[in-house]
Amino acid sequence: MGEVQDEFIRVGSPSEIEALLEQLIQPGGASLLLDKPDSTPIPVVVMEQSAPESMLLDITAIREIVGELKRGIGFRLLGQVHGKMVRTPVLKTEEIDTTNGRVQCQCDYPHYLEELQRREAFRARLRLGMEVGAIVRSTEGDNDLSVQGDLKDLSQQGCQLELPSSAATLLAEVVLVEIEFCFPNGTRFSVEAAPRHKVADSDRQTLRVGFHFERCSAEQERKLWFFVREIERESLRYGDEADVGRLPSMLFQSQSAGSSSPVGRRNVLTYATPMARRLARVAGYLDAQLLELQQGDDIDPVQLSRHADMLLQLAEEDIEALLFATRCLGQEPVLVRHGLSVAVQMLALASSNSVPRDIRKALAATAMIHDLGKGLLPPGLLALASFGPEEHASLQQHVDLLLQRMTRCHWLSESVMHAVLACTNERLDGSGYPAGATSEGLPELARMSAVVDVVEAMRRDRADRPAWRIDAAYRHLLTSPQQFDPRWVKRYVQRFGLRPVGSLVRFSGGALGWIQRLDQQGKPFQVQLVEEVGPPAEAVGELLRGDVVSRLGEITEELPVST
Repeated sequence: MGEVQDEFIRVGSPSEIEALLEQLIQPGGASLLLDKPDSTPIPVVVMEQSAPESMLLDITAIREIVGELKRGIGFRLLGQVHGKMVRTPVLKTEEIDTTNGRVQCQCDYPHYLEELQRREAFRARLRLGMEVGAIVRSTEGDNDLSVQGDLKDLSQQGCQLELPSSAATLLAEVVLVEIEFCFPNGTRFSVEAAPRHKVADSDRQTLRVGFHFERCSAEQERKLWFFVREIERESLRYGDEADVGRLPSMLFQSQSAGSSSPVGRRNVLTYATPMARRLARVAGYLDAQLLELQQGDDIDPVQLSRHADMLLQLAEEDIEALLFATRCLGQEPVLVRHGLSVAVQMLALASSNSVPRDIRKALAATAMIHDLGKGLLPPGLLALASFGPEEHASLQQHVDLLLQRMTRCHWLSESVMHAVLACTNERLDGSGYPAGATSEGLPELARMSAVVDVVEAMRRDRADRPAWRIDAAYRHLLTSPQQFDPRWVKRYVQRFGLRPVGSLVRFSGGALGWIQRLDQQGKPFQVQLVEEVGPPAEAVGELLRGDVVSRLGEITEELPVST
């Protein structure tokens, strides 16, 4: 392979730059290297940073370089942070102050930093919107087992995959596996690996597994480094300081339509309807965005826009099929399921041609992410069976936690964002949160979203209670006009009815069925029959269309199912 070279990797995120420079401000944290031949690093004191305008250095101890700085010679700042060398680009002096016996230099603020990465240790993380599938196969004995997953990061020495929780059985029985990476452009690459650390996520029904590559040839090592660098190159097109002018990596150019289905964790999941499988793509984005938030990133504006468009297109195509599809995503985290259900119901309420498309898109975007801030709360808080004052105060922080991560979403209507993200949990009488706003301060969209959010939440199991029947939820809202706008409660009831799409009901003839469509009178028009109470599954019973009541009898009860 030849000599292994170390490389500098650019850091462009303003928050990361500020955090790294803060380390250089520590005593002994920085050196200065003049931009000229045979220069050697000399100690310097970084006094303060004023992002993004300038930095202040104390060069009293190295005042001999003042003349060169005044003549315009540039310099870099160097330092060690977490064991890695960090350097600035070449900076220029703006002003030198020699008062009070000190010599201080004001210089440019770096718009990026560079970290020295050892080639074999550098780990490239896939950003939101970058998808690489992986197939893990057993290589031992006569076992012919395999499982599909998603690549999360890659280095020359190993990788991290996200696999379905069922992969635990395969990995418990093997020492070595074969991993085949499947890039969007059709490139495939196989390598042997040994599973190392495993972290289970019961809510997402996933397993994060770290692998160490084994018995790599020189050619495999060369290709691995190429893949690592291409992933890093592609990731620079994302994030706070996205390099939009950078050409995309060919590895991430998707194949044309009609090619083989993509490889990935969700590719092997089953769904009750074709629309549910399509909606699962949006759910997959929300799931990944939630993880990005938990890792300190912001809401990605490009991906949010793209998937809001996707959701809006599905709603315009067949809103009833989409309403039922929201009840068919049991493999997804509850925050994802709740957000999608609220978004689709709000689109159903705002389906009038009088509502501009850009407003409906903003509604879809804000509604589907409105609860993701709860993923940033202390672990275990949402699972508590009862809440005291401290727990309530902690819970209410989810609104501000999410709003703080929306700074890059400039395309999103501020009025819609305020109404849905900031005000969905407010109440007309001021008893809501986070601001305790009253009716005078609540816009129409906030009044609508409050009703949709509460009904949808009531129809799901919670740690302190089971799911409510729809009639009980309606009764609660209709008897609480001091909290919920009666006009929007009435509109909600009129739009969805007493037996909404997505209800599991029993007919007088004894049959159980999921209501998938209603006729113009609000009676069931399409019903999927099932044998037992449980979430919708793939083609488990006869599908009836038309005059369902004449065949099955009247509906006698709804059976609440938390899906």
